[in-house]
Amino acid sequence: MTAVYDTPVVLDRREGPYGEVVLRRHGALLQIIANGCFLMDTSDGRSERLLIDAARDALAGRPAPAVLIGGLGVGFSLAHAAADPAWGRITVVEREGAVIDWHRDGPLAEISAGALADPRTAIVRADLVAYVNETSDTFDALCLDIDNGPGWTVTEDNDSLYSPAGLAACARVLRPGGVLAVWSAEPSPEFEGTLRNAGFQQVRTEEVPVARGVPDAVHLAVRPG
Repeated sequence: MTAVYDTPVVLDRREGPYGEVVLRRHGALLQIIANGCFLMDTSDGRSERLLIDAARDALAGRPAPAVLIGGLGVGFSLAHAAADPAWGRITVVEREGAVIDWHRDGPLAEISAGALADPRTAIVRADLVAYVNETSDTFDALCLDIDNGPGWTVTEDNDSLYSPAGLAACARVLRPGGVLAVWSAEPSPEFEGTLRNAGFQQVRTEEVPVARGVPDAVHLAVRPG
């Protein structure tokens, strides 16, 4: 018997300020591709949900904490945060207008429509690197999911976010005792060291096993105060 494989179908393709972004359907899955690099799909979402839950738990019951989510992606992190009444204000920074459109009026609305309608939710179209350097707003948690990890960024400009200067900017938008959570496609002991050298405390990594290969990871760190 010959195996039959689904062929991905492109639903939308756009040229943005950072290159090409594509939304495609592969069987039952929706996938986001940036400049030919697979970013994420709707197959699982466990590690994206862990990103939100681990940050909340590290806040140790702080009432109605405000969370900044870096990257809208397929919407798992936003939807999970909005489903949790413990969160207060939920702000998502996304630089790709196409991704925002796919959630507001496109196929990804099936994941995020309820979250976008939540009055706690605000979507900001901006580059996260610029946002954390320029905003006067502050948050209790900063959950980053804009790359495949500190060592595997979508664009070269994102490298600066994981540098000492970039982590200082992240700490600047966190309130004292606030939590930084960073999603990664693999654990990075080197990044743990960078977080400690940047002045963060309680640095640790939680892992999510995957079917094949190295586990996904969420790096956690607390701003002193």
